[in-house]
Amino acid sequence: MAKLVQAPPRFTHNEWNISNMSKYRNAEAERIAAERLCDESDRLLDETAKRTDKTQKDVNKKFDQRIDDVNFWKKELDDKLDGIKNETENLMAYKTRVEKAIASCHEPLHIAKQCLINREKRRGIDLVHDDVQKELMKEVETIEGVLALLKRALEQSNEQLRLNRKGKYNLEKDLKDKFSALSIDEDCRELRNNSAGLKFKGDAAKIETNSLTPEDWQDFSNENIVRTEQERMASVNLRSMIDGILQQTCNDMTKQNENTNISFQKRVAESKDSKSKLEDHLSKVIKQIKDMEENISRLTMGLADKEAPLKLSHTRLDDRTNRPNVELCRDPVQYRLIGEVQEIEQSVARLREKLGASEASLKGLDRQKLGLEEDIDVKANTLFIDEVQCMGMRESINIQSF
Repeated sequence: MAKLVQAPPRFTHNEWNISNMSKYRNAEAERIAAERLCDESDRLLDETAKRTDKTQKDVNKKFDQRIDDVNFWKKELDDKLDGIKNETENLMAYKTRVEKAIASCHEPLHIAKQCLINREKRRGIDLVHDDVQKELMKEVETIEGVLALLKRALEQSNEQLRLNRKGKYNLEKDLKDKFSALSIDEDCRELRNNSAGLKFKGDAAKIETNSLTPEDWQDFSNENIVRTEQERMASVNLRSMIDGILQQTCNDMTKQNENTNISFQKRVAESKDSKSKLEDHLSKVIKQIKDMEENISRLTMGLADKEAPLKLSHTRLDDRTNRPNVELCRDPVQYRLIGEVQEIEQSVARLREKLGASEASLKGLDRQKLGLEEDIDVKANTLFIDEVQCMGMRESINIQSF
């Protein structure tokens, strides 16, 4: 069975009028609201455009300020970097001077020690702890003290160079970072709304957790500058100290070298004078030995000359004992012969005594001659050591000022 179609609702004229009026009012209200929204949108567009433009100008101004700040610190860092580079080069030159000064000490020290070794070869009484020995020992002590001082200065130079290079590295790293930051900020400053390559990045508007405050940023560079400047000044002061050390050590070594040389000259002169006097005495002793040998020869001949007279007297006395009977008389001849024998025997005794004394004197003179010859040989050995070996070596000593 077919379904009946329901008839649409019927409205009254009044309802129709009310409906129309409602739609008129709603449309007007919506239109007015839309018109108001358009006006507000225009104002908002104008406001946001002006605000965005103002903000961009402010951002650009901040970029300019930031670029100026970075350039300022970059210049400060550049200046300090130049300063520490120059100072490091200067200190390197001073280090080289110290190294040369150390090297120059080795030969004088070796020579002074060799002189002490050579002088131990002196003999006898000449092995004396004289002024030369004292000055040589003082010279060794002086040079060793100079070496210790110079080596300490070299250690300080190496440490200061390390600190200078550390400061230079920190400045260069800071400058490199600032150069990169400056390049980025200058590129950002030049960007415009219509620049190519602009893109959205959702998480761009944030503060990095590892970022620094402007104060910390300035303090970082300022601390680098202050530390490096402190090291530069320490390096300058060290160079001044090294100047003083090099001058003082040169003066000390020169003065001690002169004192030692003067002592050698005096000692050589004393040794030559002593040797000359010994040689003079030796010459006199040799002459006296010759005279004494001649004296002994004369005494020996004198004794020999007394044998015949004594034999004659003995023979006469013996022969006269053969006189017969009453002729065996103690006459003057007998007494005189006896006196003659006694006289000759006394002369022989005196001659023998004098001969013994002369022979003893000759032995004494021979001993003195031997002693003088030994002393002269000792002095000659000393002169060879001091004048030829030691003073010869010392002529090569050249104390330089570095």
